[in-house]
Amino acid sequence: MPERAALVTGASSGIGLAIARMLGEEGYGLTLAARRPDKLAGAVAGLREAGFEIEEVAGNMADEADIRRVVTAHRERWGRLDVLVNNAGVGIGAAVADVETKRVDMQLDVNLRAIVLFYRECAALLREAGAEHRNALVVNMSSISGKSGQPWLSVYSATKAAVVGWTQAMNKELNADGVKSVALCPGFVDTPMTEFVREHVPQDQMIRPEDISEAVRYLLKTSPFCLVPEIIFQRPGEAL
Repeated sequence: MPERAALVTGASSGIGLAIARMLGEEGYGLTLAARRPDKLAGAVAGLREAGFEIEEVAGNMADEADIRRVVTAHRERWGRLDVLVNNAGVGIGAAVADVETKRVDMQLDVNLRAIVLFYRECAALLREAGAEHRNALVVNMSSISGKSGQPWLSVYSATKAAVVGWTQAMNKELNADGVKSVALCPGFVDTPMTEFVREHVPQDQMIRPEDISEAVRYLLKTSPFCLVPEIIFQRPGEAL
């Protein structure tokens, strides 16, 4: 049984998968969650081939019952939680006059509400880890658009700005319990989610998923007396 355990949402590809692989390399037992069972199974198979120990739970992060099911599966498998990675997200572009309510709700539910619910469901486990080693970590995926709102991505930008605010609040609430939170705010990362912009931003000039996962690896190694509340990732020459 690994000495420490992590839970990663949106783990079937892109940033989530890169972070999961890094955590496996660091010796963490893993619970990986994503919406599509087939895609998650493929990602998990590759990680198991690398020798990582994984609990696999497909679920919709917009569904409260699924979130509880993911956390329950994690607790039953590992009995502890040292790192929570709230990576699942969705972005749907539209001009403000064309915004559809169901798509507003989807982005609010997955990008923000799910993070709130995961904190609630994981609070006891995180505090237990924090009491043990004062270095429990929650990674919240925001975006550079959460630092500077973008047209046609207005709802997405608003949810990601809210993630930054939520992270700040959680640090004030949970730091005394040994639980750190960080908001990651990347620009365009080479993942399936950024296919829509490759006509304007070449794929080979995007931030790599491994750039993000290596930043999280650094955070794992900071002392209990070092809090990094936010990291912004930009392409060279790109302004906020």
